Amino acid sequence: MTISEIATVSGKGGLYKVVAPTKSGVILESLDEAKTKLVATTNHRLSLLNEISIYTTTKEGTVALEDILKKIHKDFGNDLGVDGNSDAVELKAFMKAVLPEYDETRVYVSDIKKLVRWYEAILKYAPELLTAEKQENKEEK
Repeated sequence: MTISEIATVSGKGGLYKVVAPTKSGVILESLDEAKTKLVATTNHRLSLLNEISIYTTTKEGTVALEDILKKIHKDFGNDLGVDGNSDAVELKAFMKAVLPEYDETRVYVSDIKKLVRWYEAILKYAPELLTAEKQENKEEK
């Protein structure tokens, strides 16, 4: 599995694995014990994790979510010190430790909560994503 096979659906909690395309959308399976199936159509706002990035104050303007997840894994491993229910001050301090140049005006506490929850889900159900090389690097070699 690669990060481009993991999706999030607006309005639905959690992460989903892209299983197969259909005529009108894609079949998704929840990335948890329940393995709930969902057919995402054009009515759903679906985002693949490899398309998501976090705003920064650098010249580039953003950092890919995949890079941030891997940095969290490298720096914190299994113990983040925060969870999705931590208070705003703790979450902002955690984000500052992971990505000091994140844009505090455009990255909300709710975004940091999502990041933490997604990291925990990936760590539990697809830990290989956190240690794998970036897809473009594999293709170049």
